[in-house]
Amino acid sequence: MSTQKSVRDPAGSVEASEALQLSQEKTEQLVEALNSDLAATYVLYFQVKKHHWNVEGAEFNDIHVFLGEAAEALEEGADEIAERVQALGGVPLARGAQLEEHAPIEPEDDDVYDIRTSLANDMAAYGEIIEQVREHVTLATQLGDHATAELLRQQLLEIEDHAHHLEHYLEDDTLVTEASMD
Repeated sequence: MSTQKSVRDPAGSVEASEALQLSQEKTEQLVEALNSDLAATYVLYFQVKKHHWNVEGAEFNDIHVFLGEAAEALEEGADEIAERVQALGGVPLARGAQLEEHAPIEPEDDDVYDIRTSLANDMAAYGEIIEQVREHVTLATQLGDHATAELLRQQLLEIEDHAHHLEHYLEDDTLVTEASMD
């Protein structure tokens, strides 16, 4: 339980920053979009981290390292998004329940799946996030917030790169033969 005596900025509030010269209406739209991106990023972060912890098999090391790097990139991206929400005058989402509620993707359940299924689930989530981030780049550009659009473009490059790597891991070409998989 919090021992704080007074709330400085209530959750869900937006007070446009005068320094950034964006209207209250534009700022509210941007904060809503960014909080959705933040939520999606954290939901995917925890899913990728779960797969990082649970990967097994002949290709364990490469996939384990890749998923660790992907999780780290997601965490860094989430931090950048949250800081932009705050700079715009909004309150970044910060609780697990809020993140799941506002994410455009469904978190994977708690069960552990084979790595091919896990990576396919990750790739599907990345795909949904890619679509949303592209829409939010367009929104930020249309609202005249070129800094947010640029931040999201940089995020998009990283997200697309990780999705591309996942696609390669899911290809049929492997050194592991069917006989050794039984």
